[in-house]
Amino acid sequence: MSASRPQAWHEALHRLQRDGLPHALATVVTSAGSTPREPGARMVITADAIHDTLGGGTFEFQVIDSARERLASGTLGMSLEAFALGGRSGQCCGGFVNVLLEIFPGSAATLAIFGAGHVGTEMVRLAAPLPWRVLWHDSRDGVFPDWAELQPRLTCRHPADSRAAVAALPVNSHALVLTHDHAEDRELIDALLARGDMASIGLIGSKSKRASFRSRLKDAGHDDAALATVRCPIGTASGGTGGDKTPYAIALAALAELLPLVGTHERADQRGLDPAELRQIFN
Repeated sequence: MSASRPQAWHEALHRLQRDGLPHALATVVTSAGSTPREPGARMVITADAIHDTLGGGTFEFQVIDSARERLASGTLGMSLEAFALGGRSGQCCGGFVNVLLEIFPGSAATLAIFGAGHVGTEMVRLAAPLPWRVLWHDSRDGVFPDWAELQPRLTCRHPADSRAAVAALPVNSHALVLTHDHAEDRELIDALLARGDMASIGLIGSKSKRASFRSRLKDAGHDDAALATVRCPIGTASGGTGGDKTPYAIALAALAELLPLVGTHERADQRGLDPAELRQIFN
């Protein structure tokens, strides 16, 4: 496929869902009078791109603006937008259109892994089938395997500054720290705790490493409540308790610990559209 060819909505939808990127799907569900497109017309909208069209004009720009407002605010799920093309949209068609907006958050969670050693590599392999966005960091050059470039939802980063790398993480990321250097580990944990908005923080190491880090981080100004949020050792179902200490086993146990911590985007009060609203539209 040529990189310059615009993507149809279904191509874009497949790519964005495969890569775990936030996007909106807009569908014309009803129309009356003269309208740019018929029911069933769709377009896909992201924060910085659009794919396909609902007919153009002010009406389409309003749909795009509405979708981007929801994407920016994290308002997930479905909503219906009504457009009177001679009123709200100021177009000469004079028709009336209802558009269904479906907001998809992208990946179910963001996992930030610091360290591309044996355990980090196994974690990335194991996380591949999960609907998570993975941000893989290592300050060393040439450490990421060739296959990493082909893995969806995976971004490899070579941060020159640990604190800058932490500052760039999305809010509510799950962070796992397992670099080749204890000083770098400690700086990363310090920066992660200072942010105060991570969903979870894990640190590879022994109980003695945890005690040493705890003492130094407390001296750096972190209180007991904050320090208690750092899981160390990670993977206590295996290597942390004297069991299987192979990289694969530790990575498997560490990811298993994360599963109950990773929430879903579904809310009990967001299960589609209100039936009364649908009846009013389609009757």
